[in-house]
Amino acid sequence: MRVLTQIARAIPLSVIFALTIPYVSAHERVDFIKQDQFTAEKVDGILRSKALSRHSTSHGDVIASVSSAFLATPYQANRLIGSSSTTEVLVADLSEVDCLTLIDYVEALTRSSDEKTFIKNLVRTRYVDGRVDYRSRKHFFSDWYAATPANASDVTKEISHSYITAEKELNSKPDGGEYVPGLGITHREINYIPTHAINQTVINRLETGDYIGIYSPSVGLDVSHVGIVIKNEQGVWFRNASSKAENMRVVDSPFMEYVASTPGIVVLRAE
Repeated sequence: MRVLTQIARAIPLSVIFALTIPYVSAHERVDFIKQDQFTAEKVDGILRSKALSRHSTSHGDVIASVSSAFLATPYQANRLIGSSSTTEVLVADLSEVDCLTLIDYVEALTRSSDEKTFIKNLVRTRYVDGRVDYRSRKHFFSDWYAATPANASDVTKEISHSYITAEKELNSKPDGGEYVPGLGITHREINYIPTHAINQTVINRLETGDYIGIYSPSVGLDVSHVGIVIKNEQGVWFRNASSKAENMRVVDSPFMEYVASTPGIVVLRAE
């Protein structure tokens, strides 16, 4: 089972910038990593797009437009740098993503107007209280609504009255260890809609740009995968960074077909 966290590993870097991030102490400096000009150019291209005009577009539509720029982006796990024994580094690398870094980048970009605000919003999206630290990283999908600052609201109950509330001990492994070493255990209630209750009414209540977590029955995990709801003339889709062998990239999967073989879904909505 895939754990929604990025564990440190060595990656080749061609450029390393040290920047002062407004969300941390003025006396701290945070390493901001880029592999090449690809990320800077992609960020600039997305932010220059008319799709970011909020005068005529809902936040969900902006999420859909921004995330479309990531379609076909290669999948790669463990892109972030930091551990319980290694200094956390702020990484912005749009050349490869996993399911959680994809939504990190998308949400940060939707709230940004230039590269400087993108960096600020990436810190805000990825870390609790804007502290660039391994233990402050939002390792779990439910951290998006439970931690401060919140990235989105849990609207699962609003989507279906057939939701189930599960008691979780997040980060607890069956053998007594931790999925994320040094993070500790967090008790949290997770609301999810079981697959058998995902009917047309649920589909109608979902909105483009909703963030979807695939519920995990494991007591130490909230979800096993995340993605974005996309509704268009062709149907309803689950946009996700897929680790399936036949994909290994960001794809649009038919929503109902995808969730049919899962335990259920958690629905978050950013405004």
